[in-house]
Amino acid sequence: MSKTLTRTLALLGTLVALSTAALDASAATIRVKCETRTGRSSASIDGAALAAGTYSAVLTSGTHTARSLVANSVAGEVGFDFDSNPKDIRQGATPIASTFIVGGRATGKLLNSRGTVVAQSTVLCRVN
Repeated sequence: MSKTLTRTLALLGTLVALSTAALDASAATIRVKCETRTGRSSASIDGAALAAGTYSAVLTSGTHTARSLVANSVAGEVGFDFDSNPKDIRQGATPIASTFIVGGRATGKLLNSRGTVVAQSTVLCRVN
């Protein structure tokens, strides 16, 4: 095989891999929900249409940031909960302070195993 053909095939392989990764990332969807009330903050970040693999979530509000543990996608979906309620934390929610949500707004991001953001959304939180 000639050097030129080998380089061309390598380049094509790289382009196909990059195209596939771009399609996976653009197909991902995210739903962020959050709520704040006196003495409590809670949020959920759910992803769908995801490639098989592991993901984590990052929740940000004001200057506060919390990152979940890693979870495997199941049938292209993954979900993460963040909460200040001790009962919900015992059930697996990522702990956040009761004053975590600032200004009634939060941003959720889904990250793949390489730490690349595959989806994000900023939402207004329910205030009770």
